[in-house]
Amino acid sequence: MADEGFKRKLTAILSADAVEYSRLMGEDEEATVRTVNTYREVFTALIQQHNGQVLDSTGDNLLAEFVSVVDAVQCAVAVQKEIKARNDELPEDRRMQFRIGINLGDVIQEEGRIYGDGVNIAARLEGLAEPGGICISKTAFDHIESKLPYGYDFLGDQPVKNISKPVGAYRVLLEPRVTVAGKPLPKRRKSILVGAVTILVLAVAVGIWQFYASRPTEEPASIEKMAFPLPDKPSIAVLPFTNISDDPNQEYFSDGITEEIITALSKIPRLFVIASNSMSTYKGKSVRIQQVSEELGVQYVVEGSVRRADNRVRITAQLIDALTGHHIWAEKYDRQVKDIFTVQDEITKKIITALQIELTEGEQANVYASGTDSLEAYLKVMEANWLNSQSSKEGILKARKLAEEAIVLDPEYAFAYRVLGSNHGMSVVIGISKNPRESLKHALELFRKAIELDDSLATAHSSLGVYSLFARQYDTALAEGKRGIELQPNLPDVVISYATILTYLGKPEEAIPFFKEGLRFTPNPPSVYLRLFAIALRDSGQYEKAIAQAQKATEKEPNSLISWITLVSSLRLGGYEEEARTVAKEILRISPNFSVASLEKRSPHKDRSVAKRYCDALRDAGLPE
Repeated sequence: MADEGFKRKLTAILSADAVEYSRLMGEDEEATVRTVNTYREVFTALIQQHNGQVLDSTGDNLLAEFVSVVDAVQCAVAVQKEIKARNDELPEDRRMQFRIGINLGDVIQEEGRIYGDGVNIAARLEGLAEPGGICISKTAFDHIESKLPYGYDFLGDQPVKNISKPVGAYRVLLEPRVTVAGKPLPKRRKSILVGAVTILVLAVAVGIWQFYASRPTEEPASIEKMAFPLPDKPSIAVLPFTNISDDPNQEYFSDGITEEIITALSKIPRLFVIASNSMSTYKGKSVRIQQVSEELGVQYVVEGSVRRADNRVRITAQLIDALTGHHIWAEKYDRQVKDIFTVQDEITKKIITALQIELTEGEQANVYASGTDSLEAYLKVMEANWLNSQSSKEGILKARKLAEEAIVLDPEYAFAYRVLGSNHGMSVVIGISKNPRESLKHALELFRKAIELDDSLATAHSSLGVYSLFARQYDTALAEGKRGIELQPNLPDVVISYATILTYLGKPEEAIPFFKEGLRFTPNPPSVYLRLFAIALRDSGQYEKAIAQAQKATEKEPNSLISWITLVSSLRLGGYEEEARTVAKEILRISPNFSVASLEKRSPHKDRSVAKRYCDALRDAGLPE
């Protein structure tokens, strides 16, 4: 009864959409409008030639219907070939490609328009197509399989937005089949050798597709076997993008892309994103999606690769639902290196769209902001940030030079100042600064400069907060820690930093929940997270738990002096006097000139009695004054 008064019919629906339309408009609106109008005329003419009808054509979108699926697919192939020929005459950065989706479905017709799932499925299939490609539903494929001389790749059953059941999807290969029902090759392919090579290439291509773009055979993850409960919002882990460049020194480039995508995703409160430092444990390893999902307690996993050669870059990326084993989408980007910001944004947008998360305008601006228009500055900062994380003297010195060069290239690049500030702070932490007081002062100045340029940079606020503790600027530390949390509550560095600030301000009980939250984002945490958590537990009197965390920290980083100090003080305060004395020897091995008095003087604790209590514990364990 709900459909009374409406006319229903079975029809072939074609949905088309321009790729990178927003970028093209942003770069040259008039040229883009001229191109899209020209290509719209191409669509219209070919649709009419193939007995179709344009129903809607606004902006970069087009919707058409055909009585025959054969006509719809033949039209789509003709359109893509014609547009490709016209694109070849344009500069590469002005070429406009289209994705096309085709479905055969039941629709409601009203006043020259059509509605219903049949239309929605066509639109979703268009999103699964490659730029310049065509994707059709299984219902459409069943009607044309033996009627047209094209090849097809089965993409599996694809879950699509607002459609209750997965939709079988096929990619249309625009060239004729190698063979059709046992018939010989077309006459123009006279060489048997060429035919054999073509078959071999096709077989290899199918094999690659089966591995990278359509692995529905991926064994589903088990919720019961997960190490952590699934969060109550979409949860995702981004595996380190594999560097497949000929130059192994391009690792920082692939790592930087991974880091940028994780950082962008972590800005979205409605997503649960595993931190990059936990994902680094999978770097260079062959792991199953099921394993990653169960070890980290997430539903979705992103994986990809990066190949950089001169000024070109090829990036592949795919999103997998680990609970079903299905690939939600897979994409390949062949671009110039200068377009890397756009590619990173596109991948982030694809993930957000696939997970059906709608962003407000303000959120979009925050998530997709790159911070600089200088590619060279960006690359230098990515490498500097990566070197900072290595915590070596050589790495710190090289990173400083790179960050300083980036600032010369773009004096308005906020993140570059944050990286340089962390670099000066790290030089104090690892003991290579010739003047720790001046290094600390300079670090604080750099963090403030970063915030002045971009107040939304959460890591600059949280870093300023932590290092302000060492300058005894406690009010600033708390305010900046809070600001970082407000801006990016899902980023573990920010959460752990705030918890650390609370600890040293004498509020370890308040800090502990934040430590637990930050560690949930990092199932494989770095030793510094564990050590800082141990300090909060120790200062709150939970000595057994503090000992356990400190032991984990020393196992992860055996030469970390501060981790051993935390373990010894926790053991002694917890009543394990003999064990504390034994472990204290490790501190003297690492630092033969260790001085308890010097440590007490440098402690960032606001309540000096707390610093004295744990330093007295070190003295009781036999460490020298």
